[in-house]
Amino acid sequence: MSTVLIVCGFVAAFAGSWRAFGAVRQALGPLVHDGDPTRTAVEAARPFVTRYRVRLFARRVVVSIGWLIVSLYGLYLVAVGSAAP
Repeated sequence: MSTVLIVCGFVAAFAGSWRAFGAVRQALGPLVHDGDPTRTAVEAARPFVTRYRVRLFARRVVVSIGWLIVSLYGLYLVAVGSAAP
């Protein structure tokens, strides 16, 4: 049983960290690159909370945190599997 926990934990940790990394890259990508000047001007006129880029960034960060939680749960499974007799 401990082998199953360890293997599942490593798979969850790897998959969770990989997906979290990808989600963070998607979230930070638009911040690094300059956008279309016209679109930027139109979005600047909107309230901060209703801007598309802000909502997309927040959604991607929340998804990334969710995948990090999956990764940490995988590490927990590895720890429990290692401690089991």
